[in-house]
Amino acid sequence: MNNLKRPFIVGSVVLLCFGLCAAQDPAPQGFTRILGIDADISSVRLLPAKLDGLEGIVAQFRGSEDLHYYATMDSAPVPGFELTVIASSDQVAFGEPLFPQPADFRDPLSGERLDVFEGNFDVFIPFKGQPDPTKPLDVKVTVSGQACTNEACTPPTKKGLVLSFTPGPAAPWTTITADLTPRTGGTTGPVAQVSDPNNNGPTYALAKYLFLAVIAGISINLMPCVLPIIPIVIMRLLEHSKASSAKRVRQGIAFCLGIILFFVAFAALAGILQATTGAVLDLNGLFRYPPVTIGLFLAITLFGLVMLDVVPLTLPSGVANRQSSGVGVAGSLGTGFFAAVLSIPCSGALLAFVLVWAQTQPILVSSVTIVLMGIGMALPYAVIILVPGLLDRMPKPGAWMELFKKSCGFLLIFIAVKLGLAALPKERLLNCLMYGVLFSFCVWMWGQWVNFATPTGKRWTVRGVAATLAVLGAFWLLPAAAPTQLQWQPYDASVIAAAQTQGQSVLLKFTADWCTNCKVVEKRVFHDDEIVELMEAKNVLAIKADTTTHDLAATAALKDTYGEAGNVPVTILLIPAKEPIKLRGIYRANELAELLGTIRQARSWIKPLGQHPDSAR
Repeated sequence: MNNLKRPFIVGSVVLLCFGLCAAQDPAPQGFTRILGIDADISSVRLLPAKLDGLEGIVAQFRGSEDLHYYATMDSAPVPGFELTVIASSDQVAFGEPLFPQPADFRDPLSGERLDVFEGNFDVFIPFKGQPDPTKPLDVKVTVSGQACTNEACTPPTKKGLVLSFTPGPAAPWTTITADLTPRTGGTTGPVAQVSDPNNNGPTYALAKYLFLAVIAGISINLMPCVLPIIPIVIMRLLEHSKASSAKRVRQGIAFCLGIILFFVAFAALAGILQATTGAVLDLNGLFRYPPVTIGLFLAITLFGLVMLDVVPLTLPSGVANRQSSGVGVAGSLGTGFFAAVLSIPCSGALLAFVLVWAQTQPILVSSVTIVLMGIGMALPYAVIILVPGLLDRMPKPGAWMELFKKSCGFLLIFIAVKLGLAALPKERLLNCLMYGVLFSFCVWMWGQWVNFATPTGKRWTVRGVAATLAVLGAFWLLPAAAPTQLQWQPYDASVIAAAQTQGQSVLLKFTADWCTNCKVVEKRVFHDDEIVELMEAKNVLAIKADTTTHDLAATAALKDTYGEAGNVPVTILLIPAKEPIKLRGIYRANELAELLGTIRQARSWIKPLGQHPDSAR
């Protein structure tokens, strides 16, 4: 455990995957997406507008009915998370924004009645004064807030929009007829501003959140994903404490700096995304992106294998003798960094809350808050370093340390698998778990087949083969399968019977999740463009007959209805007035294409029940 550079590098690569969180759903034509959860999104556009003779700007919100903004500070879970619309321009001042009457929403968790804005609504910001009607006017509007559905909430978001027009009689004014009034029940501005030193309220709020950031960081050490590494760190400190206090302090400080380094990198990435896209990083939202989940799965698995001594991270004695303490410092730095990476899968509610709040603040405040989380996580270890007597109260090193370390290795692998089960769709989960086995084998080759006493040529040949296998396996198993263009329907005997009665051909794809050959057929045949075009042209009904478990209807039908022994894959083509045609096992796309070509007429409509299939030809 003296050198953890590889976990350090893996953790760095995983961190880069966070940029995926900037991916966004499309907005309606002419609108800019503000925020959303899956299919529920809210978008806005700016237009010149008039309301009761007043000229100004209207922000038109268009979104899903189930997605609502908090209308007031009192309704929002935290002051500052309510919907805020602020307009500014160098050429004209603006009055107070006018909002619609809030809707009444009952929070399903607390049962409270909340004021919200939902679906489609307008916010009008009037001019305060009269802009020059002959000169182009540039207006910047900042929209911020948090939105929720009945099941989940988005991270707080801040988005800037710009509108340019000439406010003369020929401007494309939109007439607002809705009943809009100034907001009541809360503020319309940000909560924690630091620009006014005489404003004690916001300063107090900021100090409260910074304190919460430290507490959230300390709480990370109680997360189940981080717990396995804590005893290892303490045991390393125990070992070094017997040598010299200077060495213990050096190792401990390196570990703490490794933790803080992760949060510094996280703050930098969050700041870049916030400045360039307006997006925020949400730890819980990371798991909506399979590449991030797979990266964490492999990183945690690797660290588990390290604890099991599958890949001992040591240096040859000659090198170790020449580099006394540097190796240990690098290892402690990497261990600290990786401990912070491990906190991601098990981030608690307090950590997630402070993190999303931080990213709604100015970049300096946001960065300081995130780094304080890292300081909070490192704080308990710093106390142990500075109070040597605490180490004396801990169990003495012995054989139990090795057993405990290996037990933690198995626990980490358990956490990695649990992470994949919870976050990955079924198709990718199976491939990820298979690759996890291959990845572990390659790590074992790297660490156990050779050592530093092995001749250099042989050592790097073996490790080259291990690395090649790992890379080729990743290209084979980890990418997402290209979605087929065919619209597969689940197996239903009544649907199949109705289609045959009406003269429609039916293709039954008997498959199972555990069937490797089924996946080969899927890729070779049903992702083939010619097959897709033929099935669409011939109006063939595509049925996915899932036989993964014995209690599924398709499993029984495969034996009882179609007379097969139960082996899959089996493809059965039902053409009206012909015997069923069966293709068993792996076959080529051209074989199915020839069979589809025998269907005499394409049908894009269904004939009435009872009509002979050939009577319309």
